[in-house]
Amino acid sequence: MDKPPRPEIMLEIRLPEIATDSDSRQAYDEIYTEGDISQRQSFYLWLMDMFALQPGEVYLDISCGRVHLPKLARARGAIAHGLDLSHAALKIGRERTGVSNVVTANSQELPYASNSFDVISNIGSMEHYVDMYAAVHEMTRVLKPGGRVYVLVPNTFSLTTNIWNAMRQGRTSIDEQPIQRYAARLEWQALIEEYGLVVEKTYKYEREWPRTRADLFYYFTHPKDLARVLFRPFVPLNLAFCFVFVARKPGS
Repeated sequence: MDKPPRPEIMLEIRLPEIATDSDSRQAYDEIYTEGDISQRQSFYLWLMDMFALQPGEVYLDISCGRVHLPKLARARGAIAHGLDLSHAALKIGRERTGVSNVVTANSQELPYASNSFDVISNIGSMEHYVDMYAAVHEMTRVLKPGGRVYVLVPNTFSLTTNIWNAMRQGRTSIDEQPIQRYAARLEWQALIEEYGLVVEKTYKYEREWPRTRADLFYYFTHPKDLARVLFRPFVPLNLAFCFVFVARKPGS
């Protein structure tokens, strides 16, 4: 199959206008100081099962927010690291999780040596960067040959969000983050493979099955999200809410 074209066609939303990484850092510090954009615990547990981390593997979660994934990775025996642009998010995360291997830094200029990590994740974050191509280049650089990457990004043509919202309200789905982008599956894949990564598998994501009592209660009190969980098996991959790409860096 021919390689998909470079994804220049992409829906982008900037609210408010964000021009630099400094603008973005300030916006996220405000978001994490005034509220939280973390996901439910079941979401992070679902991802951990997908990552299949082995004891001793060196793992990095890029844009780790309040350090949820590094905490779970450490509990599974991995050597866990986290990085985020927001100092406010990491300060809260360190206090709550006790994970110390986290740094405030730019995902587009990773402060690590080349070939440092066995596993890297970038979950629901790349679409918010000022320069996504620089971020993919850096992620590829610091991954060891043979290492694997997990990237979750949103779909332009999500049946349960953008298509549904457009049909009912005539609007695109917009959240509180300052830069938002959407692309279709092969457009995202082209971006991830731009600097040598090879996508081996793509999973769809709508909503995760509850794995805690708190999340079970959440679904019983949020019937729309419960409906998305139940409807998930019937959503075609290309119309999923988000994609999770599993990619590998060629080499031994």
